[in-house]
Amino acid sequence: MKKYRYIKSNAFTFGASLGNPAAALIAEDESLTPEQMQQIATEHKGFVMEIVFCSPSETVACKLTYYSSECEVDFCGHGTIATMYSLIRDDSSLRNKKVLSVETNKKGVISVYNEIDTEDAVYIEAPSPIEHTMNIPVDDIERILTLRRGSINREGRAIRIIDAGLRTLIVPVTLFEDEVSVYPDEASLKSFCEENDIDIILIYTLQVDDSSKFAHTRVFAPKFGYLEDPATGSGNSAFANYLLSENMWDGSPITIEQGGNDRIFNAVKLKTLNGKVLFGGRATKKIEGEYLV
Repeated sequence: MKKYRYIKSNAFTFGASLGNPAAALIAEDESLTPEQMQQIATEHKGFVMEIVFCSPSETVACKLTYYSSECEVDFCGHGTIATMYSLIRDDSSLRNKKVLSVETNKKGVISVYNEIDTEDAVYIEAPSPIEHTMNIPVDDIERILTLRRGSINREGRAIRIIDAGLRTLIVPVTLFEDEVSVYPDEASLKSFCEENDIDIILIYTLQVDDSSKFAHTRVFAPKFGYLEDPATGSGNSAFANYLLSENMWDGSPITIEQGGNDRIFNAVKLKTLNGKVLFGGRATKKIEGEYLV
């Protein structure tokens, strides 16, 4: 058996919120096969949303590969936050660096900004956004999300599909009460996402519980083995690009509250730097030890 350093952290925690759980397995080489990584991720079903495999890189700080219990994931924002926050906070040589470059298995090299000393957060440069055609009938979207008929804001708020890490269907909902209270059927929603080539669905409202927050979001991700992602980097990165292109946000620092009415809302920070969207937050380490493979 081979031993690997193992960290389980909750990303995007805020106050008493529980964040979004991710595990990181840190290797000194790339000896794990895709089959082994998938098996490890499958064994974590119900314990974390995704597991991040962190291995050395010849050119940058490290390489990150993401798996859910169902499949390899192109990009995992909360897993990147959880992993990099823990690694930077624990390593004095990294703690002194303001910017690190990190390789991802599917989305190329991204920048990680260390703001632990100033904001108790790290920020991740979101992958460049890609727009996809949206031709799904609004009534079908309301039906599959089990939203009350007429809940989707049809007045000046676009429904769009933007990939800023994951292909995200972005749906505006008028009322906070409608947005926080829906819990779609996971199997039906998974079929809908697969049929329409969507990775995740983000619904949002500009009505908020905390007046200091900019908007409220929820993200559904049945394709990856669970109904809802309680705090999301890639989804909120797509949302940030949506806000910019819809002239709803000027790129200055904001915080998004996320989650359904079954939890204390989590917090995802957004800002822009040199024309790029950054998403950020803190992480709370819950478990650290060794993982045997």
